[in-house]
Amino acid sequence: MSVKSESWGSRVGLILAMAGNAVGLGNFLRFPVQAVQNGGGAFIIPYLVCFLLMGIPLLYIEWASGRFGGKFGNHSTPYILDSMVKGRILKYIGVFGIFTNVAVAAYYCYIESWTMSYVYHSLAGTFEGMSQSGVAGFFNSYVDVAQSTTGIPFEAIIFYVLCLLLNTYILSKGLGGIEKVAKIGMPLLIIFGAILAVRGLTLGTSGASELFPDANAWDGLNFLWTPQYSSLLDLKVWMAAAGQIFFTLSVGMGTIHCYAAYMKPKDDIALNAVSAGFMNEFVEVVLGSLIVIPIAAGYLGLDWVKENAGFGMAFQTMPYLFQQWGPVLAALAGLFWFGLLFFAGITSSLAMGTPWMGFMRDEFNWGRNKGAWSFGLLILVMGLPTVLFFKQGVFDEYDYWAGTVSLVVFAMLETILFSWIFGMKKGWAEITSGADIKVPSIYKFIIKFVTPIMLIIIFLGSLFKPLNNDWSGNFSSFFSGNGWKLDNGSIIKTITHAGIREKISLATDPAVIGQLEENIFYINIARFLLLGLFLFISFLVYVAFQKRRREGRATL
Repeated sequence: MSVKSESWGSRVGLILAMAGNAVGLGNFLRFPVQAVQNGGGAFIIPYLVCFLLMGIPLLYIEWASGRFGGKFGNHSTPYILDSMVKGRILKYIGVFGIFTNVAVAAYYCYIESWTMSYVYHSLAGTFEGMSQSGVAGFFNSYVDVAQSTTGIPFEAIIFYVLCLLLNTYILSKGLGGIEKVAKIGMPLLIIFGAILAVRGLTLGTSGASELFPDANAWDGLNFLWTPQYSSLLDLKVWMAAAGQIFFTLSVGMGTIHCYAAYMKPKDDIALNAVSAGFMNEFVEVVLGSLIVIPIAAGYLGLDWVKENAGFGMAFQTMPYLFQQWGPVLAALAGLFWFGLLFFAGITSSLAMGTPWMGFMRDEFNWGRNKGAWSFGLLILVMGLPTVLFFKQGVFDEYDYWAGTVSLVVFAMLETILFSWIFGMKKGWAEITSGADIKVPSIYKFIIKFVTPIMLIIIFLGSLFKPLNNDWSGNFSSFFSGNGWKLDNGSIIKTITHAGIREKISLATDPAVIGQLEENIFYINIARFLLLGLFLFISFLVYVAFQKRRREGRATL
């Protein structure tokens, strides 16, 4: 058994780092949008059910797996899983735990760099006097690197590189650097969020205008918190709620395993896992629901929000709304909002670097500096295409395969492996060992049966997503003998570019057709890069296995 050279400085630092890993951009950018698009209050109920039946079990599984692997000196998922289950093939399931982090960080750091840029522009007064369409146009210009007119040449590239350098520098300081950022960033994130949430709660009808005379911030809150019970029978809402759990808790990535691997063998994981999980839920459900939707509804009306709710609201709408508060408060609001998003982003992106660094240290004796800067270089190579070819769909392709499909696949496989191959008896003993709380025994049944079934359903649902996401209608169609019509967003249809090819078949403008065909070319390049990354990491795992076998450390 090897001796760990690093460990967490304090329990508070570990919990804040774990919470920071979970609390990310999705808490503020994705959760409110998902809630609006899936029935408001109707979304909250299945979301909380999925948190209890899938989120908490996955947290227990990943914390327990990580601490168990750490006992044998393993700090990344390939050999954490290998220490749990002996077998040459199973360690390659753990490749997902490194691949996903590198691939997600490649485009996630780009979003993170937007927040840095928008803090600058908010303080500089760039958005002052802009219309809502003007603010939206600013964002479109920002991400169009070749044609950008935001004031700084190649601004998107400059801020992206600055963001990578900052992440890499902090990672080079090891767990101590990550812990310091978590201790500073998480409290500031909550303070900034609380300030903006108070504004969302007190805005009322004061933001109504001639264009939107019925605007009322309370309409947004009522919509989010009033359950529409008829929607609970819609499987689409449940699928959306389950999918949000992956984004919000950062499960299925390998970062939790890595963080937990640096714990001492008898350190509590049960209370730590629940604490980090519920801190994330507080930030998402409470703060996340009190900022974007109420403020937007307070100025633009609930109907506008329902029609236009999307990821881009944070950058294309919020700066305009802040301008309604006057130049000084607008600058402060921009600082708080985009500062909040920056801290949410960087605490998550730092976590994404630790599996690569842990793997390279364990298997190839790389130090912190070498591990961190190699990670930064790898992210730069993988990430620049998402910056340069954002409008061609490279960013979205990374997000789909690495940030969605890969999470579900890995979570499904690791849950089955933990519950059925490692065994629930050993798994439960690992979860409860050193626990500072009594874990409800019902979770032994949930982890073994309920969570795997839910994950299998989510995976199959992604694979065979029905046309227009109409689950009820397609089930009726299927059982009546009319077949199952796949949506262009299903994995099967996505592989064949069905959505883009459908647009090409309907288009009449040669320029539009040419642009769509160009998008297919760049999307294929993105897939080639992602596949190449997965194979590269798999090759490193194979080399590491051969090295371990020569040194007499390999398991068959």
